[in-house]
Amino acid sequence: MEHPSQNVVNTALTADFPELAHLAREDLEDLLTDPTYFQAIFHSLPQVKLLYQGQADLGAANENIAKNNLAYQEDLYKLRSETQEAFDRAKSLEARWKDIEKEQREVYQRFDVQFLLMRLRHATIAQDDLSEARANAFVQGSASDPNPAGLSGKDIDDFVKEFRELRKTYHKRVMWGERWATGDVAWPED
Repeated sequence: MEHPSQNVVNTALTADFPELAHLAREDLEDLLTDPTYFQAIFHSLPQVKLLYQGQADLGAANENIAKNNLAYQEDLYKLRSETQEAFDRAKSLEARWKDIEKEQREVYQRFDVQFLLMRLRHATIAQDDLSEARANAFVQGSASDPNPAGLSGKDIDDFVKEFRELRKTYHKRVMWGERWATGDVAWPED
């Protein structure tokens, strides 16, 4: 009976895979011809066992990660929905903001320096027209009444008082317009 160590083949294969060094030449040849025997030897190698164990560990870890991810699925869907609602609300508010800014510009336009100057000029002209119309009405009213007793001293005093107030307002507006034109009126840029 031959001792198995006598038939051991020392080759590059046995140098790279010392686990196969104990196999006789006939066993190595059987590895090449018998797929079942090859599979049995192959799967018994420590490197292959280690590889399969690593693969199994990775599979289990992936399965565990997948289960954890699935546990968060409902929360994530809810969060996605809330995020979409918040985004839509933000877009709605952004559009409203633009409308409010436009409205604000229109409101603030009334307080714009150029607009206020234009209003002062128009008010000055209107005040002048009002006082002149009142004076003309008084003169024509007294001219159409040939009776000098038609106007009492009180009527004249009332007219003078009213006309003076109208002209005083007119001249104040003219003064403000002149000061504005010379740069003596400064508006804060708030």
